[in-house]
Amino acid sequence: MQAPPAHFPDIKMRPAAFNCKRPDAALYTINAGEGLRKYEEMTSTTLQDLAESFSLFDNWEDRYRYIIELGQRLEPMDEALKTDAHMVRGCTSRVWLVAVQRDGRWHFLADSDAQIVRGLIHILMIAYQDKTPEEIKDVDIEKSFESLGLSGHLSPSRRNGFFAMVERIKALAH
Repeated sequence: MQAPPAHFPDIKMRPAAFNCKRPDAALYTINAGEGLRKYEEMTSTTLQDLAESFSLFDNWEDRYRYIIELGQRLEPMDEALKTDAHMVRGCTSRVWLVAVQRDGRWHFLADSDAQIVRGLIHILMIAYQDKTPEEIKDVDIEKSFESLGLSGHLSPSRRNGFFAMVERIKALAH
């Protein structure tokens, strides 16, 4: 078995459950017996790392499953924060987003009632979590959206919701 990727140093191997392009490719999962790492530790993954992970899958059904798996890694959001004031407008699903500035960097907490949207939130957290306002402004999320192949495989309403979340992040961090 191959070693875990450097950007996930403390995860355990599991057999590939998806159809991968490379026969030696393996998927990784956090060992449930050891518990999930804190979300902040997981955000060291970059959009480039995510694009490399996406390239391992032969088809979009497997990529969708992977996106859903990413959503299961979101930092839990307290039910008390799921209010109309934190609701992201423009999403078909219900999405809540809260932002807190710490040491000049923005930390976001978000959740949704839809599994696939939770995965899309995770992608946005990779892009924007714990960045300065200037770094947030400089993220070319449209390019990342394209490089991940999301534009051709998400419904127009999911795409609109994704970019509604982007606009909300930018507005909160401005």
